[in-house]
Amino acid sequence: MVSFRPMSSALTAARRVVVGLNGGPTDALVVRTACELVRGTKGSLAGVHIVEIDWSHDLSEDIASDNETAATVLDMAETLADKAGCRLETTLLQARDVGAALVDEAVALGADLIIVGLPFRKKFGGDFAIGRTVPYVLQNAPCEVLVLREPIADQAARGREPGVAVGAGLGASDRI
Repeated sequence: MVSFRPMSSALTAARRVVVGLNGGPTDALVVRTACELVRGTKGSLAGVHIVEIDWSHDLSEDIASDNETAATVLDMAETLADKAGCRLETTLLQARDVGAALVDEAVALGADLIIVGLPFRKKFGGDFAIGRTVPYVLQNAPCEVLVLREPIADQAARGREPGVAVGAGLGASDRI
């Protein structure tokens, strides 16, 4: 027998929600869900896209602001939020570790909820791949975390077999 518990009060009365955006297939789901959660509470949404900077660059170098892909991710999220009838403040960050930067931003904003998307992927050998970011956020976030996994059917509809994750990090090959 499976038992369910009602959503916590933080989910049903979210006042400040941080939305992790990665440019992947789950961004639309994450933004729509966040809008639904804050619609009745007049809460605010902060969309955060983090460009991971490798060790060959100094963090003080401004790499993220010239990234057209990052700008597209934020614009798409704002458009989706507008269509859903809510306002999404977007932020572009650069960091060595996406999970740590997302948690730090949630702390700085006083978030009571972080929402992240998780594409469905498998590692070589067939095991489900979760990457590094989601476990880090689940372990270190001071607030509640909602993880939305992409349905397997959606991945097939994009014209590819359930993916194979090669990297363990969260760069271009390992998204939130």
